Amino acid sequence: MLRMYGLCGLCRWPSSKTNDASEQAIMIRRIFFFIFALTSLTAFGQESPTYPSLLRTHGESYRPTPSLAPQDKKADAADAADAADVADATDLEKQLAELDKTVEESLGSFEEQVEGFEEQVEEFEEQAEENQETIEGVEEDLESLTEDFEEFSGDKTIVHSGSSASTMKISGRIHADYWGFPANDPGIDLLEGGPDGPQARLAFRRMRFGVSGKLSANMVYKIEMEFAGGNDSEFRDAYFGWNDLPFLQTVLLGNQKRPYGLDHLNSSRYNVFLERPFVIESFNQDARRLGLQSYGHSEDLRWNWRYGVFNQRLIQDEGNFTNDNLQLEAAQRLATTFWYDEVSGGRGYGHFAFSHSWASPDGLTDGDNGGPGPDQNEARFRHRPEARSASRWLDTGRIAGTDDYHLYGLEGVLNIGALQLVAEAQYVDVNRDAGAGPDLDFWGAYAYASFFLTGEHMPWKRKSGTLDRIKPFENFFMVNTSDGVRGGWGAWQIAARYSYADFNDGDIFGGIGESLTVGLNWYWTANARMQFNWIHGSIEDNQESTGVSLSGDYDIVGARFMVDF
Repeated sequence: MLRMYGLCGLCRWPSSKTNDASEQAIMIRRIFFFIFALTSLTAFGQESPTYPSLLRTHGESYRPTPSLAPQDKKADAADAADAADVADATDLEKQLAELDKTVEESLGSFEEQVEGFEEQVEEFEEQAEENQETIEGVEEDLESLTEDFEEFSGDKTIVHSGSSASTMKISGRIHADYWGFPANDPGIDLLEGGPDGPQARLAFRRMRFGVSGKLSANMVYKIEMEFAGGNDSEFRDAYFGWNDLPFLQTVLLGNQKRPYGLDHLNSSRYNVFLERPFVIESFNQDARRLGLQSYGHSEDLRWNWRYGVFNQRLIQDEGNFTNDNLQLEAAQRLATTFWYDEVSGGRGYGHFAFSHSWASPDGLTDGDNGGPGPDQNEARFRHRPEARSASRWLDTGRIAGTDDYHLYGLEGVLNIGALQLVAEAQYVDVNRDAGAGPDLDFWGAYAYASFFLTGEHMPWKRKSGTLDRIKPFENFFMVNTSDGVRGGWGAWQIAARYSYADFNDGDIFGGIGESLTVGLNWYWTANARMQFNWIHGSIEDNQESTGVSLSGDYDIVGARFMVDF
């Protein structure tokens, strides 16, 4: 009875003061004991293997030996029953001990699993809290964006595209210049004109504003106006076209850059020096002409090309050309980025390009004839002293009797980290009508090296084979903090360029120009910078500008503050 009471006591419900895990463990343990106790009690309730039971089981075949008296047999049977009970009790105790050990081990393992499960639950709860915070943050951002959109869409002062099927992007740039002429020879004074020669000047070199975007049916457009001339505004890029065409890829119709002269194809937003070299500007004055041009590149961006047909007259200041002789020009450029270091993000690359143009000017029309036309001969090559001056110091004048001319150009770029090396050469072969004079050859070249003191590099755009936007490692800024004035220095770049052009040949004496330019560029951000140039140069034997041979040396300093957006 005591054993039964003890076993039944194991099945009592655990105290409410215990924790959940302990309660579960104790309860399971007690259930195991209770089941085992019931099994044992059932076994105890069965008959012991005494004589009557054996007799009933085995029949008359089982008979005890007659040597013992009945009372002795009863005593022996009782002793055997007691011994069996003791043996059974001993076995039961052993089984209970083994069961207790098994239960203990099972409970220990179960408790470990419970603890692990509780840890996982805690982790899940923490993750749920973090996810809830993220969801709340996203909801706040979405609410803010919704408010901004509602405010934007309802604001009638904001510029929108005029058609739901089109997009519009606004862009612009402001270049504010200073130019000074600290020293020059008398011949330079006469080339510049005026009583006192070249004068210092402050001016907006560029002040542009434009829009561009996409239209339906894979069409694009761009209009950009130049306001640096004050009341004499002009347009620059003005075209529309198509993207994603078979074979031709992109085709543009309108005022756009002709495809030669790397320094002209580069945007003024990214060029290293304030003004372009003698030969580049002389053979491609202001670069843009009215024409039809195709742009393309290979899938791996190793090759890019452009080619087109243009009118030779610069019409961005007047808007039209008038002459039965259309003075057409066919031009093309093939370029390769033969090396581009993908691993460094383009800090190393190599570029080479060949360009050619065939032009057929009207060599018989010496001057403009007003509105009725015809417009004058466009066979003329000229440039300022790689700075902003009042007149051109190199100038062939309009070459009478020009039948046609060919332009050939070679260009190369090698960029290794912060160092960049660039060189370019162009040659023009002028063919004249019989009796107009000898055929002519003009040429020029330049080379420069630049280096970022702060470690940046000149990015390269492989689709077009041109320079891309410079991004300082750290923007220039200055702010007051509790620890004093803190700031960033931006990017600093030094550069040096040598330039040469020879426009003297046959009966044409447009002059020979030579210059050395040293530059310092301070990039405040990717969209703002300051540039400084010092130029030492010379002009030799220019007879076309004044009718007499003029030569001389000069020094010029220039500074530019610029932003673009």
